[in-house]
Amino acid sequence: MADNTVTPEETTSPKSAAAPKPHAPSPAAFAKKPHKTAATAAHVEVAHTDADLKAQEQFGRVAEDGTVFVKDGDGEREVGQFPNASQEEALALYARRYLDLQAKLDLFANRLKSNSIKTREIDETLATLKQDVDKPAVVGNIPALQQKFNDLEKTAAARKQEIAENRKKAVAKAVAERTAIVEQAEALISNLSDNTNWRSTADKFRSLFEQWQQHQRTTVRIDKAEADALWKRFSSARTQFNQARRKWAQARDAEREQARKAKEEIIAEAESLQDSTAWGETSRKFNDLMARWKQAGRAGRNEDDKLWERFRAAADKFFGARQADRDQMHSAEAENLVKKEELLKKAEALLPVTTEADAKKARQALAAIQEQWDQIGYVPREDVHRIESRLDAVDKQIKSVEDAAWKQADPEADARKSSFGDQLKAQLADLDAQIAAESDPKKKAKLEAEKATKEQWLNAIQ
Repeated sequence: MADNTVTPEETTSPKSAAAPKPHAPSPAAFAKKPHKTAATAAHVEVAHTDADLKAQEQFGRVAEDGTVFVKDGDGEREVGQFPNASQEEALALYARRYLDLQAKLDLFANRLKSNSIKTREIDETLATLKQDVDKPAVVGNIPALQQKFNDLEKTAAARKQEIAENRKKAVAKAVAERTAIVEQAEALISNLSDNTNWRSTADKFRSLFEQWQQHQRTTVRIDKAEADALWKRFSSARTQFNQARRKWAQARDAEREQARKAKEEIIAEAESLQDSTAWGETSRKFNDLMARWKQAGRAGRNEDDKLWERFRAAADKFFGARQADRDQMHSAEAENLVKKEELLKKAEALLPVTTEADAKKARQALAAIQEQWDQIGYVPREDVHRIESRLDAVDKQIKSVEDAAWKQADPEADARKSSFGDQLKAQLADLDAQIAAESDPKKKAKLEAEKATKEQWLNAIQ
């Protein structure tokens, strides 16, 4: 049997105990044994009171040769040797080791209350403690220690059940959260259309993917099959979006290329017209080109800007030349206006005319003025009506005198006037006879009214 003798130094340092017997590790070996779990990660150093030590020492005895025994059930068993020391020292050492082991159980009991403890840690710690309390090399109430361990096993089993239920809830919650991410991605796919903002939707997919990664890092692991199924749905949605975006980009590129070609053709036509001096016709053509430009679509921002600069340069060249021509024409028209206003003064100075001789003389002078007027040319549009009206007024006043003189000298007009007068006189005589013979007041009044009208006509021509 291996030597389980305790040297004198162990009275102050239990860690230096001799190697344990095969059936039960020595307190020193127990103290040195490494453990993986948090509850047994290090040797428990607890300050024990004398009362606690005395209460446990009563469960042991020391033989004359230093062999230490502990009551275990109905009998006793050897737990070690402590030669060259008093019985009190030997019992105190092994009682202290009992209390240390008891403290380990208490430490694990507290550890079970932690939210961070895992099922694996519980199982590993229980396995280690089970070895520790199975025939331990200590002096103390062994049945109480083992009962404490048995109670701890029950508490651990309940804690494992609680952890399992909590994990089940956490997994369900994690599945629901990850499913929500998947459903958001699938909703984005279902809403794709010609009006989709692809950049914004790509940002949303990127955000959902980051949420997915963050969720994987920070939440409980879910069942692999379920996780794979959810990832397959999410990945499928991303793939569908990327394919749709590529298809849209290809169609957009084709449209832009078509727009670029159409605008190149428009530019070529504009450049062929930029030197034209057919102002009206070419202006209409440029308006048509502008309408076609708007209908051609976009060729991309950078490309559009360059194309527009070329088109605008051709248009500016033509319209700039047209404006220069207009400016020159307006200047000439302003000069013509001054000249015609001078002629107007001469024409208006011919008035008034009262006799046929004055009218004839004024007509000759006005004819010369009108000939000069026509030779001068155009005036500003806004002044045309004003000056033409003034010249027409002079012509009308001269013509009125000419017409009056002509009427007086026209023998046919006098003959027509005399014949009409004779007719009126005959009609008046007839009306007088009818009025005298008429007895009906209404008919008589009507005849008198007709007579009055014809008398007015007769007075007008006499």
